[in-house]
Amino acid sequence: MDSSTHKFYPVHGFDSREHLETYLSSKPDMVFGDDFIKFPIECLHRAFSEGHIKGDLLIDISPGSIIYHLYTASGYFKQILVLKCSEQCITELNKWINTRTGAFDWSHIMEYITCTEGNSDQCQDKDMTLKTAITKIMKCDTDNENLTDPEVLPPADCVISAAMLDFISKDQDDYINNFRKVVKLLKPEGHLILFGVLNTTYMMVGQDKVHVFRYDEKFARKVLTDEGFVIDHCAVQKRTADSDLMNYEAFMFITAHRE
Repeated sequence: MDSSTHKFYPVHGFDSREHLETYLSSKPDMVFGDDFIKFPIECLHRAFSEGHIKGDLLIDISPGSIIYHLYTASGYFKQILVLKCSEQCITELNKWINTRTGAFDWSHIMEYITCTEGNSDQCQDKDMTLKTAITKIMKCDTDNENLTDPEVLPPADCVISAAMLDFISKDQDDYINNFRKVVKLLKPEGHLILFGVLNTTYMMVGQDKVHVFRYDEKFARKVLTDEGFVIDHCAVQKRTADSDLMNYEAFMFITAHRE
């Protein structure tokens, strides 16, 4: 990673609202809808509807202020804990939680989710279900072995990491070490859901070029199996977006559980 040209997310962060507007908004010029919204939503619906991934507690650790991947999950878990790297991300999420003026509008994504689930008339119910399920949004430090030090979280039935490992890892060894920290949040029999952007080196957020660790599907699979996980499902969608904001080749979705 060239630190002179790339910002490193755990150190420099990025503008979380700019990130949402660029990659997840309903703007006509937002070209990432098929890759970053529709594909993972369809994968999540398939994974949860099979009935194996459910329980009392889900922990989410994802970059920026994204929460759209938790709408489907909220129907299968009693509580959701959300971990964020910066106060700005927490502030942005609290705007949405408390329905404040200027909160990011997730309605276009909720509509797609409810249509995918066959419940197109339940957008508002879906929003309230998620807001109720999120019992805590807390800051984490990815440099610590215990990400929420000094607080120790109860072990989760499921952990979702939506590309967080991609942004906090500098190289392969770093990715493996960060993976181990994340899966410490799981119960021994817990499930893991990973999103990843494959073969990319940067993401533009406003004027900032943010480092993304470059890896492929083979590497991701090897990390999981080497660390004692069984991969239940892996789906990869090749890039459809036409934009130089990010140089990824594909989007990956993985569900796995411990041996």
